[in-house]
Amino acid sequence: MTTQPQFPNEQTETGEFRRQDDAFRQWVTADGRSGFPAASGRYHLYVSLACPWAHRTIIVRKLKQLESVIGMTVVDPIRDEQGWAFRNGQGHSIDPINGFRFLSEAYRLTDPAYNSRVTVPVLWDIVTKRIVSNSDDDLMRMFNAEFNRFTASALDLYPAALRADIDAMNTFLYEQVNNGVYRAGFATSQRGYEQAARSLFAALDELDRRLSQRRYLFGAQFVESDWRLFVTLIRFDAVYHGHFKCNVRRIIDYPNLSGYLRDLYQVPGIAETVNVDHIKRHYYVTHDDINPTRIVPIGPQLDLESPHGRDAFS
Repeated sequence: MTTQPQFPNEQTETGEFRRQDDAFRQWVTADGRSGFPAASGRYHLYVSLACPWAHRTIIVRKLKQLESVIGMTVVDPIRDEQGWAFRNGQGHSIDPINGFRFLSEAYRLTDPAYNSRVTVPVLWDIVTKRIVSNSDDDLMRMFNAEFNRFTASALDLYPAALRADIDAMNTFLYEQVNNGVYRAGFATSQRGYEQAARSLFAALDELDRRLSQRRYLFGAQFVESDWRLFVTLIRFDAVYHGHFKCNVRRIIDYPNLSGYLRDLYQVPGIAETVNVDHIKRHYYVTHDDINPTRIVPIGPQLDLESPHGRDAFS
């Protein structure tokens, strides 16, 4: 038996969710060879605080101290039939750059023939008035390296010596964890759901074992992969465990993953990027095929400020 999918164009006949590819993948470069030169004040980031893919870019922007270099506007967490909208509210606002009412307007200005799903994040070029990229993968790398002359931060989340290992880890995380929760939650067949959920928890078990021997995924210093994992972990107990039926275990039930999550959350500036209200309202209200009543649960209580105990690995 199958049911109505969340995104019909991204669903297989066997009830499995297959995410669409990113549509815009131009690059901002430090030397400008791409046609999009790194510059302070030229680019604007459109995001949702609810979306894990957008959250990754918000985190790198924060860690690299680029807030005064790259502007940012947050959309309403409730996405309706018209898509992501710019409205004034708690933690979100109207668009101060273009006066867009909906993010779809940015897509249509960039490509009038665009007819796929409108997603966040989006990096907008104020000069050419078009989308540079809607790829969180690429934007993380751009923010990490291409704007270095505009920041005092020397942090490198993609060090040359670890790049092959980081790429392999990122692939594993995307397939089994980051997109794994969606493959479980958006499945419209029992078989599709069970395959995704079992793979997800096998991956979480493996990661918990890995983190029993080291503070972060690659040792004593966090890298890009850690933040890719963080955005899923921070949403897991509040949303994915119940809403997406990923309910074999919670993150708090994992001795190493739970401390690791708190460790990353307590990195200076990161808590400011987490909005649990936006996260819960987006998933429980927007996904009315999964939650027809649109009732948002009052829990769980997340204890993210307690000691993480991960310092010993340093």
